[in-house]
Amino acid sequence: MGRDVSNRKLRAGIVGGGSGSFIGGVHRIAAELDDQAEIIAGAMATDPQRAAASAKAWYLQRSYNSYQEMAEAESRREDGIDFAIIAAPNHVHYPATKAFLEHGIHVVSDKPMSFSLEEAQEEVALVERSNLIFALTHNYTGYPAIRQARHLVQQGEIGEIRKVLVEYVQDWLMDAQEKSGNKQAAWRTDPRKSGLAGCVGDIGTHGENLLEFVTGLKIKALCADLTTFVEGRQLDDDANMLLHLENGGKGVLTCSQVAAGEENALSIRVYGSKAGLEWHQMEPNTLILKKPGQPCQLLRRGLPYMSDEAKAATRLPAGHPEGFYEAFANIYKMVIADIRRVETGQKPQGGYPNVYDGLRGMQFVTKAVESSQKGCVWVEMP
Repeated sequence: MGRDVSNRKLRAGIVGGGSGSFIGGVHRIAAELDDQAEIIAGAMATDPQRAAASAKAWYLQRSYNSYQEMAEAESRREDGIDFAIIAAPNHVHYPATKAFLEHGIHVVSDKPMSFSLEEAQEEVALVERSNLIFALTHNYTGYPAIRQARHLVQQGEIGEIRKVLVEYVQDWLMDAQEKSGNKQAAWRTDPRKSGLAGCVGDIGTHGENLLEFVTGLKIKALCADLTTFVEGRQLDDDANMLLHLENGGKGVLTCSQVAAGEENALSIRVYGSKAGLEWHQMEPNTLILKKPGQPCQLLRRGLPYMSDEAKAATRLPAGHPEGFYEAFANIYKMVIADIRRVETGQKPQGGYPNVYDGLRGMQFVTKAVESSQKGCVWVEMP
């Protein structure tokens, strides 16, 4: 605490994200998009040669062979990193986060937050003790249209929430990609690295987070049916769930990585006593507002009628499409602003997924697996 961050870019380090990684480059672009931070250090792979080569390709100032080495070394430097980005497989999330927080360094982590529910619970206590910023990159909450959807719910425009449908379907694991050298498929389908769930942990948690973010409601109970369609795969690649919401509303959440022909089809539909909302990630600049007996309204990012929250998440004039990178960068923009606040003795403002959202995600994964293993029975969420 107390670093001088008033007149400079914040310095960041990254764990993982080396050659062959998709999400590492996304983190880099998002963190640096608003010119408020720069990634200068990395422990980008467990293999020292690949770590050094990846850091060199990014023109990083410093490369480390492990996150432990980076946390210790950077905490001792006057020009050390202000925050660490955890972009490694799931089993690394908690120990890496722990290492940096214990060295006084803020953290932005990929989801799911941890390998297990037990780790997630420990992580909550760790963040609370540290008084440092911790953020989780449920990046879909960064879209202006999603911010507008939440605003309309909060303002009572939708009425009492009755039904929510969330769908996240892909096809990239419909074959055994993990057996053909696909590194991303290999760790996601390995229970030693992914955890107790595959598809549910990887993309189902995005659906759960999006539902609770937009509606402001917690999932009270769920009944889940998890399936592994690809022969020889150890973790689920498809899931279907019924949900009970805390206000008495109902929900359906489905996620799949074996849905032939689907790219990255995340969508949410919210139906209340007054109106309905619909949003599709592959057309992210439009929010559809549906009122009974009236034509559908297309609410467009960047126009004057959008809420202040949606406007704050917007960079370009209307008609210039913003997308995945910009939504991801909105998380970083809020996090960086909070790091500056904390380092100057102010209170953080939040607005981005935090450690408690991460805990919810791991509770969701654990309960979904439990429900399915018990024969698709109803189980209560904490």
